[in-house]
Amino acid sequence: MPLPNDPVWLITGCSTGFGRELASAVLSRGWRAVVTAREKGRVADLTHGADERALALDLDVTQPEQIAVALDAVRQRFGRVDVLVNNAGYGYQSSIEEGVDAEIRAQFDANVFGLFAMTRAVLPLMRQQGSGHVINITSVAGLVGFPGSGYYAASKHAVEGFSDALAAEGAPIGIAVTCVEPGPFRTDWAGRSLHQTPVQIEAYAATAGARLDQTKGYSGTQPGDAARAAQAMIAAAERSDPPRHLVLGKFGYNAVTDRLRERLRGMEADQETSLAADFPE
Repeated sequence: MPLPNDPVWLITGCSTGFGRELASAVLSRGWRAVVTAREKGRVADLTHGADERALALDLDVTQPEQIAVALDAVRQRFGRVDVLVNNAGYGYQSSIEEGVDAEIRAQFDANVFGLFAMTRAVLPLMRQQGSGHVINITSVAGLVGFPGSGYYAASKHAVEGFSDALAAEGAPIGIAVTCVEPGPFRTDWAGRSLHQTPVQIEAYAATAGARLDQTKGYSGTQPGDAARAAQAMIAAAERSDPPRHLVLGKFGYNAVTDRLRERLRGMEADQETSLAADFPE
């Protein structure tokens, strides 16, 4: 169903990148927004002058108690959430063999378990409203695994599978789900926010190692425009039939569609083997 006339957006990770641009665009529409960051002082400029429509909150999605406090504040201030944008998260790169357990688990806490907890906290409001839209910022890596980004891709693939199930459960009660899959965008993802474990095993230098170097090298020159991405997300939310997937950027679109076609061709080539695994009729 379409957005109400004065929707409430709850956006995580608004200090930089997609979250910041989206919060700014939502507020510029005259809509209401809950603008969150691990330190709300970093989003004070976004909410300045919009006190009646904006609520800035401290929120680290890896901290369940902060999620609970934030949702209580949202209920008291606005009483509803029309669009939840799960944007908080970051990238971690390494070869698979050289991945550091603490780094992998920390990334999953933010990208996966924090997103799960945030969604669970908001769903009761949307269920009671009989409407809502959950937008999960995943990545092209949620549909395509690249060398050097195996653990990041695993975290985003997890969100894609979760979103499939959420969409099936939410549709009958008025809750839509969209995964946004950006390619390379000019955000802090490949810069300040990126965690990397250097590739030291020579066997992976041409694959994971090259990918890590490439990622560091293009920070600040990516083709994607986060402000345009924000407008694309708003347009998707305004549709009466929001898209289940929204791949953003030329690189991302080509990479995803090429990989899906390749995967389908491979499955169809093995159709006879696949079907023969059932008990005979």
